[in-house]
Order: sequence, then structure tokens, then C-alpha cells
Amino acid sequence: MAIPNVKRFRPFCPTCKDNFTLMAVLPQDANVDEYLKDAVSRHDHKGFNDAKAAQTKVRVGQQKQKKAK
Repeated sequence: MAIPNVKRFRPFCPTCKDNFTLMAVLPQDANVDEYLKDAVSRHDHKGFNDAKAAQTKVRVGQQKQKKAK
């Protein structure tokens, strides 16, 4: 079930050189540009890059072994 007031933002981080997803519920009188500027400054670069690397990592499983007759 989704929360109806949640807005999704995709700010760009110049340190990571990538966009990241940010979901927030902001008051009506909030300045969105100031909030996004503050969010980019507080962005966890190491955690973001680790999560991205773990997501794209391909797991190599056991190979099927042929039974000798």
C-alpha cells in the first residue's frame, strides 16, 4: 500500500556522478530546491556505491556435474 503524500526525487550527486532516488514527504510551504541541495550534501557516497556494486554483482553458482556411468 502506497503513501499518497510521498514524492519521488532523482537528484544528481556530483561526487558519485550518478542520480539517486530520494523519497520524501515535504510540507506545502517547503522549498524543494533547498531541500534537494541539502539532501545531496548529506548523501552517503560509500553506501550508495557499495549497494550499487552488490546489486549488479553476478553470483556464480556451482556447475552441474556430469555423472560417470
